[in-house]
Amino acid sequence: MYAQKILLALSVLISSSLLLINAECSQAEPQQTGGSVTKLVHSAAGYQLLFNGKPFFIKGAGGDESKAVLKQFGGNSFRTWGADGIDNQLEEAHKLGLGVTGGIWLGHKEQGFNYNDPKAVQAQFDSACATIEHYKNSPSLLVWAIGNEMEGYDKGDDPQVWKAVEAIAAEAKKIDPNHPTMTVIAEVGGNKVPALNKYCPDIDIVGINSYAGASSVGNRYIAAGGTKPYIITEFGPPGTWEIGKNAWGVADEPTSTEKEDSYRKAYEGSIASQPLCLGSYAFAWGHKQEATATWFGLFLPDDTRLGPVDTLSELWTGKQPSNLCPAIESEKLVGSDQVDPGAKVSAVLSVKDPQGDPLKVNWVLQYDSEQHGVGGVTEATPASYPDAIVRSDNVSADVVMPQYGGTYRLFAYVRNAHNGGAVANIPILVSGNTPPPVGGAQKATLPLTVYDDAASFNSAFVPSGYMGNTGAIKMDGSCTDNPHSGTNCIKVDYTAPDNWGGVVWQSPANDWGDAPGGWDLTGAKKLTFWARGAKGGETVAFLVGIIGDDKKFHDTSLTKLDNVSLTTKWTEYTIDLTGKDLSRIKTGFGWTLGGSGSPITFYLDDIRYE
Repeated sequence: MYAQKILLALSVLISSSLLLINAECSQAEPQQTGGSVTKLVHSAAGYQLLFNGKPFFIKGAGGDESKAVLKQFGGNSFRTWGADGIDNQLEEAHKLGLGVTGGIWLGHKEQGFNYNDPKAVQAQFDSACATIEHYKNSPSLLVWAIGNEMEGYDKGDDPQVWKAVEAIAAEAKKIDPNHPTMTVIAEVGGNKVPALNKYCPDIDIVGINSYAGASSVGNRYIAAGGTKPYIITEFGPPGTWEIGKNAWGVADEPTSTEKEDSYRKAYEGSIASQPLCLGSYAFAWGHKQEATATWFGLFLPDDTRLGPVDTLSELWTGKQPSNLCPAIESEKLVGSDQVDPGAKVSAVLSVKDPQGDPLKVNWVLQYDSEQHGVGGVTEATPASYPDAIVRSDNVSADVVMPQYGGTYRLFAYVRNAHNGGAVANIPILVSGNTPPPVGGAQKATLPLTVYDDAASFNSAFVPSGYMGNTGAIKMDGSCTDNPHSGTNCIKVDYTAPDNWGGVVWQSPANDWGDAPGGWDLTGAKKLTFWARGAKGGETVAFLVGIIGDDKKFHDTSLTKLDNVSLTTKWTEYTIDLTGKDLSRIKTGFGWTLGGSGSPITFYLDDIRYE
């Protein structure tokens, strides 16, 4: 992103040999239509994007945090993983002068999509083309990203997957010759790069998600046979799958200060110094419960920025921000990290503020379920234990561990008065086989929101339980099409004319009763939600609880609102929970429907327990 010298050299080459470069464009000649025009050009110095005629090296990020803040710190672009309902994001990007890589989500086999099912593949093709047609004239659109890690996490050489990608890319060039095509892969191992080269001639750019190996991925991509230009579409700290484990097999999370080095090394090693690289998107521009509450987030939930944002800003602009985030030197336990239930544990923290500003430290003890999703799915928030912190200040804390066995993490959240922060955590193992009560259910504070604008990114329950004809199901939690309240709602598409489908919100994600978790919702009298149909007359069933007592960690109540006929107007619906055993709810909300002979679209908003 920050190779100003390379960009300057490319700019000179472009101005002196524009005719030659135009002859080497890797896509059809764009035509001005009122929207943006992005050209991919190739010269002896390498590849470059021209966005509306000007050189554009991507200095971007992906996530839900403020895009105005992204621009403030030197960013010029953001990416999305799906393109349904992104009108507001594209409009905001245009006002801010940012370019957008528009994602088109493609099904994952790990989530049930079948690339050997012609009907499912055709429906996906039709949906992708409709998206391209709808947004092709956006003035902020930069590149199309067709799929994200849809090839899987092993060899990644399934011809059917790549043929489906190629079909969309080829049609995209006909519909929209003004924007290059890209597809995004998870790292460059296996046979991914050769398969992409073989089956996808109409893919112009390769997007690469890489974490621990990001500093070398540029060279490894070339060694794997990569010749197309690339964008690092996700990079950040090493993932839990890439890092060493402690004595009982749990990953030690780097501090936010240590993570700064990961972003810097990735940028300097594979982004700023590579002639095939067109830029990058840091992950995640926001906060996210994935592995832990803080592993991948560049911000805390209250919008406090962390140190890697300062590092990215320096790389993007060539200078540090005027006021830097605090720096954590260490967080350590006084004594063993393996203790008995009820044991008193003490921790010490060493932290400094570069400007000498006063700091405030907040200590949090949180259960670590050690049950993590696959493919970046947001996970349910584990239980926290505020009463366990019996004494704390800015440099130390005393904690009385809960009576339940398992792994916990003691977090130290540090903040200064300039919206800068830092965070670290220590895993602690409590002996014994007694899990938190009722299978790990966390006591909920009512009302508990399952979905609204504020909870859509980090909900108590995660919409990860796809059922039935999963390839025909498409859900967009950031749809801006006439929400009931706020700016977003959930859009649900079931594209098949027959069979059935459904999705349940789970805790933890992707669990069907084999792992502890869920919420103790005792005291809730009802679950309310708002819904409407796209045409009216859509018949949908809604539910609380679906996991039966044949599973160890089951729902303690199974309640259903059947045969709801939706209208085109937002209507509030209620699932009565009076007298129900809500001591462990693993699947907090869900919907199911049967095929009605044609595709079905409906919308949901403001889902909460009261």
